[in-house]
Amino acid sequence: MDFGLKDRVYIVTGGTRGLGMAAARELVADGARVVVSGRSEKSVAAAQAELGGPGQAVGVVADNADTDAPERLIAAARDAFKRLDGVLISVGGPPAGTSDTVDDDQWRAAFESVFLGAVRLSRAVAAELGEGGVIGFVLSSSVYEPIPGLAISNALRPGLAGYAKNLANELGPRGIRVVGLVPAHIETDRVRELDARAGDPAAARERATAGVPLRRYGTPDEFGRSAAFLLSPAASYLTGVMVSIDGGVRKGF
Repeated sequence: MDFGLKDRVYIVTGGTRGLGMAAARELVADGARVVVSGRSEKSVAAAQAELGGPGQAVGVVADNADTDAPERLIAAARDAFKRLDGVLISVGGPPAGTSDTVDDDQWRAAFESVFLGAVRLSRAVAAELGEGGVIGFVLSSSVYEPIPGLAISNALRPGLAGYAKNLANELGPRGIRVVGLVPAHIETDRVRELDARAGDPAAARERATAGVPLRRYGTPDEFGRSAAFLLSPAASYLTGVMVSIDGGVRKGF
């Protein structure tokens, strides 16, 4: 199936590693062009090269918490590719910890990066998009159920999901879609780190996959293909939805 991604242009934050990189890779493979952001010159340069270089990908050093990040990312898309069709807002997971161990500075930093940074970027991109544009948010299964030991994520991700649903209602009359991607049990560095925190990574993995109907972790490529579809014109009647990419863990309608 042709998703209709050829020559479309997307910003992908956190696009130098993990789920962001997986999504950027699949977008480019299907003919799109991307602006990817990361926090270091080295990671940005490596991602740009891996994704095909300046004709296909442009890297920008930016943190989602930076107030000028939206302006710089949008300008990069316009300068390099002369258009912008959407954004996938991804950011690394906030620090692990329980409510009694996370301090105020960690809460503030996570709020700026995970929540306010996403709101700021989505608002700026929405002002640039026309009919057919799309805004995607990479969320977490903590949207539905708290994950032990991840107090910050458990608080901020559900709030961001609510914001995404609200934004879908506001932008729908302009023909702009808003979607949420809700990954769980995808084998990324973040998941491996959380498994390691349990003391016995193999046992933690076994416990986790026992609750997955497919009995395995998902791959970043599987997430990336789902993201490419949801951002594409092929998903033109999907908006305001939170799509679980979790091997069947979440049931119901």
